[in-house]
Amino acid sequence: MTTSAASPVVTGAIPINLEGAVRAKTAPPLPRTASEVPVIPDVAGSPETAGRADAGEQWISRLLRGGALCSGALFLASLGLEFLPRSETVHVGIDVLRKGAASALLVTPVVRLVVAGTSLGLRGEWKYALYAAGVLGLLAVAVGAGLHA
Repeated sequence: MTTSAASPVVTGAIPINLEGAVRAKTAPPLPRTASEVPVIPDVAGSPETAGRADAGEQWISRLLRGGALCSGALFLASLGLEFLPRSETVHVGIDVLRKGAASALLVTPVVRLVVAGTSLGLRGEWKYALYAAGVLGLLAVAVGAGLHA
């Protein structure tokens, strides 16, 4: 007894007809190198802007790490001065180091915003660069209003 491809296949008590079965299509393979990635003209994301984006992200990560390390080092130095004998000079040194550590923590995000805005402007994303400039302007107004109060 031979079976053809068109005859139903019986498994247990449920007949299954495989004629006209739907087959899943596989997705095309992903690009292997940067040169195989399709580039859409006039869209941020071309190879030259991608290089600028990577450089901007590198600068931002270095800036944030450097600000945190600088602030931490200043704070640890102020803690080290706590072990010296009490004098006016030591007290002033501790105060200066702690204010410097706090200032570094406050200034680091502002400088990051400047770097990010500049990076966005260089990539041609003017809308977001203007947002960054607007936030910087609002910060300047807030600081200015706080100084006059």
